[in-house]
Amino acid sequence: MKLALDWRAYDGYGEGDAYAAVPKRGEGFGKAAALCIGSRQCQKARGEAGDKGVMCPSYRIRHDELHSTRGRAALLRRALDGELGEAAFAGPELAAAMDLCVACKGCKRECPNGVDMAALRAETLAQRWLAQPPPRRTRLFATLPQWLPRVAALPGLRGLITLRNRLPLLARLGERLTGIAARRSLPLPAARPFHRRLAAHTADSPHTSHTSHTPHTPQTASTAAANALAAAAAAAPAVPAPREVALLVDCFANHLDPAVAEAGVAVLRAAGLVVHPVVAAAGHAALCCGRAAWSAGFVGQAREQARALLAALAPHLAAGRPVIGLEPSCLSMLRDEINLMGLDAQAVQHLGRQALMLEEYLARELEAKRLALPLQPLPATALVHGHCHQKAFGTLKSMRKLLALVPKLQVQWIESSCCGMAGSFGYEAEHHADSLAMAELALLPAVRAAAPEALLVASGTSCRHQIRDGAQRESMHLAQLLQAALPVPGAPA
Repeated sequence: MKLALDWRAYDGYGEGDAYAAVPKRGEGFGKAAALCIGSRQCQKARGEAGDKGVMCPSYRIRHDELHSTRGRAALLRRALDGELGEAAFAGPELAAAMDLCVACKGCKRECPNGVDMAALRAETLAQRWLAQPPPRRTRLFATLPQWLPRVAALPGLRGLITLRNRLPLLARLGERLTGIAARRSLPLPAARPFHRRLAAHTADSPHTSHTSHTPHTPQTASTAAANALAAAAAAAPAVPAPREVALLVDCFANHLDPAVAEAGVAVLRAAGLVVHPVVAAAGHAALCCGRAAWSAGFVGQAREQARALLAALAPHLAAGRPVIGLEPSCLSMLRDEINLMGLDAQAVQHLGRQALMLEEYLARELEAKRLALPLQPLPATALVHGHCHQKAFGTLKSMRKLLALVPKLQVQWIESSCCGMAGSFGYEAEHHADSLAMAELALLPAVRAAAPEALLVASGTSCRHQIRDGAQRESMHLAQLLQAALPVPGAPA
């Protein structure tokens, strides 16, 4: 069996354990599935002891063994043992089991053995596409980073999206042609993506670039004068080097919500940092972490995109700069899924150490007593919804620390599982009802109960879209909330 992902990290599992239930085929892939010991933590109902409110979203709405981490892992082991036939990965059983998995990664964090069903799902889909051609809609979602720039560049396409969102008849026609739910709005790409606005952030600003100039002694100076200059320089107090960070501007922030990227730049600059936004140069292919392709099972495409991004980040990694992410799902690609792609191990390790969510980096600077954000009072109540991958990597603690710095801000946390949007999942006509059912477990009722003037905070692009469609409320990224608490330039102190 030729695997699409590098599962060697699991090779040691089950060695010498007669009860490990490792499948006959699949090597590390099979061993990753065999991590499930059937504890049923993924099948706890809300309110039961030990329920943490995250996994498994599909089990929470269906209460069906098949739509749980345990059920999927068991079926995968059966497939790899040959119990589902030679064409198991193209068959209906595995397709049905993976159908409602939203790759939230709750299982990897909350399962006692850390079963990574999101990665198992990616390999399962990759194996399916080896056996049969993927649907046109799947290809459409997988190539999101390629077609988003084209839509933004063509006003006619933007106008068509606007018209489709306003006319139910056109939306229904679109559903018949593409399988994209008529009841789901489509995001409108920005007329001016962030990379076109970048000049406004970099021009004449000491906080957007830094060039080191090495002083030199004129060749006509005498040796004595040169020695005196060297001694004076050594005696002078050292000027601390400016702190620099690389800001990963993902395709969502770049093309769909450039205000989020602008807020990220503004907050980091206000903290006294030199910001290097990482976007593709003009005329070059769009930079992407590979998340869209990975989620669709296009592992080869995701690998090439991750490799290109790794090359673009190489100078920043070599300089020791933290790589700051704004979109939780993209940042998790750089710290987790990229380890399964068989890329340069040393570069991947460096990236894993230096890649941080915005809240993680700022909280780290706070703990080191290096954070000096001039936050002003923001007399408001903020309801915060955490993205699944923020929960999976434990970054909500950092969000709590940062929000506590904003004077007069009252923070309330929405205890919820996955918002249900999950990238392309919430757009798919056959999954629209399931997507909303996941959101109705806790998120949408909490949003509807919030006061009209309350601020809603959600760092995930998909989460904000679900809130807009499901509760007709606008929400903001953490960076935008912090930006709102910064002093307005030119305003009296």
